[in-house]
Amino acid sequence: MRGTIIVTLVPTALLVTMGLISGCGGGSGGQSKTARVTTADRQEAQTLYKSRCAACHGQFGRGDGPGAAALDPKPRNYGDAEWQKTVTDEEIEKVIVYGGTAVGKSAQMVANPDLQAKPAVVAALREMVRSFGEL
Repeated sequence: MRGTIIVTLVPTALLVTMGLISGCGGGSGGQSKTARVTTADRQEAQTLYKSRCAACHGQFGRGDGPGAAALDPKPRNYGDAEWQKTVTDEEIEKVIVYGGTAVGKSAQMVANPDLQAKPAVVAALREMVRSFGEL
């Protein structure tokens, strides 16, 4: 009986610990650290990326969309490994919601104030930006 209790408690304790670690994130407390991202949020993020971001950032986030040629400075290449290492999740989310000027970047990156009330969609967009660094 005692062995059964230990076997039952160890996995439970492990799951609780893993949940606490993954919830901490190590960042400065961005808005989506507690947002649970659903499949619907990811689908909405993909639709938003295609309609609002891809024209400049490109289908795969390389900064090579059809609108990029006329822009100075050029859109960020999300596939840049060095940039991926230096930018925080909170910075990515901040620029998504508040635009480029919110993080000292170009005003050509417009704000998306409608996303303030959708932290899970913002988190899903951040996931997309991070995924472009893995391609």
